[in-house]
Amino acid sequence: MSQNIIYTNAPQLIPPRGHYSHTVTANGFVFVSGQLPTDNQGNVYADTPFSQQAEQVLANLDACLSASGVARQQLVQVRVYIADMDNWQIFNQIYANWIGECRPARAVAGVSELHFGAGIEIEATAIAAN
Repeated sequence: MSQNIIYTNAPQLIPPRGHYSHTVTANGFVFVSGQLPTDNQGNVYADTPFSQQAEQVLANLDACLSASGVARQQLVQVRVYIADMDNWQIFNQIYANWIGECRPARAVAGVSELHFGAGIEIEATAIAAN
């Protein structure tokens, strides 16, 4: 079986510091790597309020989707990792405002620690644009 795999890095974000791509498009899907609350200069916002971290992560997710030619409405699954589940309701409200009427499958998992001491990380899968 021939596969067409496309590795994409979002120009609005810093290049990956590890052996991965921001997104991979394969077999009609776009897979977005875990996004942390970092800016395009590589600054990590682990010491900012959780709401600002969540907004930055969603902005990074938007940048990845855009670089792959897809929109939020094409998301089919979103996986959220939160270091403190007391922030779940804050996240849920920010996410609801961000995603609008779209309702992709979603998981929110509490974890003991995230890279750089971040409070949130999000990875996602979308349907590739035709």
